[in-house]
Amino acid sequence: MYDLPLPDHHCYGPSPDPLLLAQWLGESNALTCSILKNLQAGQELVPQLDIVNPPYWEFGHLTWFHEFWVQRKGSDQSPSALQNADYWFNSSDIAHADRWSIAMPSIDALLEFNAQVVWRTQCLLKQALSAEDLYFIQLAIFHQDMHNEAFAYMWHTLGYAAPFERFGKKEVSPSTSPSNAYITFAETTVFAGSRPYSGFIFDNEKWEHPVAVPAFSIAQQAVSNAAYLAFLESDQNQSKINPLIPLGHWKKEGAVWMERTFDQWSPLIPHEPVRNIAYADAEQYCQWAGVRMPTEYELSLLLSQESQVWQASNLWEWTTSVFAPFPGFTADPYADYSQPWFDGSYQVLKGWSAYTPERMRRPALRNFYKPSRSDHFCGFRTCLL
Repeated sequence: MYDLPLPDHHCYGPSPDPLLLAQWLGESNALTCSILKNLQAGQELVPQLDIVNPPYWEFGHLTWFHEFWVQRKGSDQSPSALQNADYWFNSSDIAHADRWSIAMPSIDALLEFNAQVVWRTQCLLKQALSAEDLYFIQLAIFHQDMHNEAFAYMWHTLGYAAPFERFGKKEVSPSTSPSNAYITFAETTVFAGSRPYSGFIFDNEKWEHPVAVPAFSIAQQAVSNAAYLAFLESDQNQSKINPLIPLGHWKKEGAVWMERTFDQWSPLIPHEPVRNIAYADAEQYCQWAGVRMPTEYELSLLLSQESQVWQASNLWEWTTSVFAPFPGFTADPYADYSQPWFDGSYQVLKGWSAYTPERMRRPALRNFYKPSRSDHFCGFRTCLL
């Protein structure tokens, strides 16, 4: 492991120029405020589900998080500008179910709190900044980016209109390669994780280390709607006592399969990647098709190739890797980002969704979810056995 003379999070440079950070912060926060302001009356009252949060609570939380780490230096001895914010919005302390019942400030008060916090950081970005300052400002921006993406998941779950446009161009068709094409990689050693001084990283990426990867063949494209539908309609699935049923955002109108995206229904596009798939359902598909899902190391190797070689799914892609610490892991100051979830019940996902901003799309980034979850924009690709 690396023997660093400084705290790990001081070694995540070089940092972007402060002008660029100011731009990122402005973009991310403007998007958040737009999402909240565009809610129709009553849409803020969401059902109490494990996979969603009350939208106003989530907004208060991400503003509190920013203030706590950037302006209060992670100390509860330094008071928040919003009285009781620590009680309302610290996700490490307030139970998920309680987020529906607490008496929070109005949305106008939360917007004012948010404006104050962001203005103070924009002022800070005009001054000389330490490595500590730069780390926490980036952490706050990326944390907000992740919550903006989570709003998209939640809006799709609830059947609301899309909260914002997709990032980047939409892939309207697959590559010219046939959908069953595979890329073969020879036996190799990959360097999993990230190294110091390679830019901002999350603590679960520490540190880069060699991993032997046997030869494997991985699909150029993610599993498509047509392929997954063939599995659902197969005799093998239909003959089960409890066969898998069509996805919750699919329905059949006459002979035509329809798919819902947010609040819009449209005919299912056969060649597009199947999405919102739970890990266990992806496993059943693989058993039927005689293939397997990749490990995080195999998928990282694919993501590191030139984009002409493989087809991006614009989905977070499941891997067979259980979310676990890399050798020598130590938590960064926001200790609850990774450490509590190293309990063996989460799977690693790699890649990005169409609602992940470009600045967060890195091959080394490790996302993680419980295998039962399918509300995030996720899919999968396969490897030959």
